[in-house]
Amino acid sequence: MTFRHKHLLGIEPLHPTEITTLLDLADSYVDLSRGAAKHSNALAGLTQINMFFENSTRTQASFEIAGKRLGADVMNMAMQASSIKKGETLIDTALTLNAMHPDLLVVRHPHSGAVDLLAQKVNCAVLNAGDGQHEHPTQALLDALTIRRAKGRLHRLNIAICGDIAHSRVARSNLILLGKMENRVRLIGPPTLMPAGISELGVEVYDDMEEGLKDVDVVMMLRLQKERMDGGFIPSEREYYHRYGLDAAKLAHAKEDAIVMHPGPMNRGVEIDGTLADDINRSVIQDQVEMGVAVRMAAMDLLARNLRSSDAARDGANA
Repeated sequence: MTFRHKHLLGIEPLHPTEITTLLDLADSYVDLSRGAAKHSNALAGLTQINMFFENSTRTQASFEIAGKRLGADVMNMAMQASSIKKGETLIDTALTLNAMHPDLLVVRHPHSGAVDLLAQKVNCAVLNAGDGQHEHPTQALLDALTIRRAKGRLHRLNIAICGDIAHSRVARSNLILLGKMENRVRLIGPPTLMPAGISELGVEVYDDMEEGLKDVDVVMMLRLQKERMDGGFIPSEREYYHRYGLDAAKLAHAKEDAIVMHPGPMNRGVEIDGTLADDINRSVIQDQVEMGVAVRMAAMDLLARNLRSSDAARDGANA
C-alpha cells in the first residue's frame, strides 16, 4: 500500500494515491467496526498517547476508540491541567514523552505549527488532531470518505464549503484535499469570514448562499468559531442564520441529491436548521462521525506499518 510518511501533520504532503490508499483501508475498517467482533491486532504492543491542549469530545473519543479497536495501549493526557500550565515548554514536554517511548502521539493544540514542532522533537509517529487555524487532516479525510461513499466517487464534484472560512482549519484541510482530487470547490460566507487572498487559491467565492449553492453536489457547513473571534465578525446569530444558515429553502438551489455535511459540534438554528441536520435523506452528519473512527484507524495503522518497517531496517543495519 502506498503511504510513505512517518507523521500525518497535514494534507499538503499527501499524494492523491496516498489519500486513496488511506480511504481504501478506512473502508475495510468501517466493515470491521460494524461487525460483532470490532477488534484487530494492527497496533498490538504499541502505545498511543492522546494529548489534547484544547477541549474536544468527538475527535478525542474517536482517536481513543480507533486505537483500542486496533489493540493499542491508549493513554489520554489531560493537558489543560498538565505541566504546561506550570510553565513547562512544549520541547520539554516532548523530551519527557520521548523518555516514555510511545509509538503514536495524537496532538491537538491551539497554536498553528505546534504539532509540527513536537514531531521534530519526538521519536514516534505524530498525528495532527488540529493545530490552531492551520490544519485538521483526519477531519478532511473522514469528510472525503463520507463523500466517496455517498456519491460513489471523490472527483469532479461541485462542493460548497459554507460559513466561517477564515477561522476554520477544517476548511483549509478540505480545500487542499478536494483540490488534489480534482473537485470544483466554492466558498460561501460573509466577507468578514473570508481569509484575505482566498480567491487566489483557485476556488470560487460567494457571499450569497442561493447563488453559491446552485447545482452543487455537496454542501459542507462549518461551525462559527466564536472562540477564535476577537471582534464583530457577524451582526448577530439571528442575522447570520437568516443569510448563511442552511435551511430547506436555500438547499433547494443545490442538486436534488446533494448531501449535507457538518464537522460538529453544530449550532442548530445558527449554522443549520435542526430538522435538516436530522434528515436521513440529505444529512450525512452522523455518517461523518462513524467514518471518523475508521479513518483514524487507517491513519494509525499505516503510520504503525512505516514505524515497524523503519525499526526493522534499523535493527537489520545494527545486526
